[in-house]
Amino acid sequence: MPATFPRRIVILGATGSIGASTLDVISRHPERYAVFALTAHRDAERLARLCLRHLPRYAVMADEGAAKELQRLLKDVSCPTEALGGAQALCEVASHPEADMVMAAIVGAAGLPPTLAAALAGKKILLANKEALVMAGPVFMRAVKDSGARLLPIDSEHNAIFQSLPADYSGDMEKSGVRGILLTASGGPFRTTPREELASVTPDEACAHPKWRMGRKISVDSATMMNKGLEVIEAHWLFGVPAENIRVVVHPQSVVHSLVQYVDGSVLAELGHPDMRTPIAQALAYPERIFSGVEPLDLFAVAALHFERPDFERFPCLALAYRALEAGDGAPAALNAANEVAVRRFLEGRVRFVDIPGLIERVMERTPASRLESLGDVLAADAAARRMAEELAGEMNS
Repeated sequence: MPATFPRRIVILGATGSIGASTLDVISRHPERYAVFALTAHRDAERLARLCLRHLPRYAVMADEGAAKELQRLLKDVSCPTEALGGAQALCEVASHPEADMVMAAIVGAAGLPPTLAAALAGKKILLANKEALVMAGPVFMRAVKDSGARLLPIDSEHNAIFQSLPADYSGDMEKSGVRGILLTASGGPFRTTPREELASVTPDEACAHPKWRMGRKISVDSATMMNKGLEVIEAHWLFGVPAENIRVVVHPQSVVHSLVQYVDGSVLAELGHPDMRTPIAQALAYPERIFSGVEPLDLFAVAALHFERPDFERFPCLALAYRALEAGDGAPAALNAANEVAVRRFLEGRVRFVDIPGLIERVMERTPASRLESLGDVLAADAAARRMAEELAGEMNS
């Protein structure tokens, strides 16, 4: 085993589902991995329990008030972990010289600054925060290239594509003989729901995903298929594939996680149980393989696989994402910001499920073109789109 083990890991978003799965995989290989830092938004009690179990050097609460609570909790149990608070502390642990790799699993735009900090510091980044590429694709990928950071995708679909591409793939489709990407989607909980019933969908119904266990925001994105739209944009930046060469395929079983088409007629795919520990283990150990805790796929139990075309009329958010990718510049940032506002308002019971795409489209139509050259440009575009989305949503409620 290389002398560099154990590898020290920062987990941004440790209290979420990806954080829990990452800690599960890490705990199976204590000789290979050590937890360097854990972060969360404001759940101090849960993060304190994780600190007591994994003993990281640092724990960071994005909410500074929660950081004080975390400090008290850690002191009460004599845990040696140092508690920090605030957005700057997130960036500091993500770029810390002693950290070897960063699991970027903070949901939404809040995950962009610390993930970009890790990229600028040349870290090995396990990317589960798709918004980093959706909002700031050109800025983020330039930081990765300039610093020599290593970017490994954690979304099951992008991880499947990564595994199905040639090992030396560098973004040149023609050189590698790649024809295109087939991005699979489960179709979410409303794939076959009569359209007239979607107007009365509740937040709990939208969050009841048939295959994956996820947080509420991502679950709603899956129900609208915006999650797949964001993944189309992410795939474009990760693999250098234009929008017209990225197709979405609805696959309800969630067994085939995505596919790559080649010019010779071959189609390569990655299959497995719908369990995030598989792509997490693959990225943690790459180019090696380690046990993830996931049992092998039983093809006899699967028996049959089903695929269908996406319904863009039922799921207009998917079409909006393609439109944003084709428009480029600040359009994807506006799309993401408007979606976050719309989903939050839906979860609060202030707009209907069917209002989500309309609100996003209105924001996109009113957002002027803007080039993104820096993090400041990205954050400005994000803030402007959020203000507009809040205003438009307020008009819908009046």
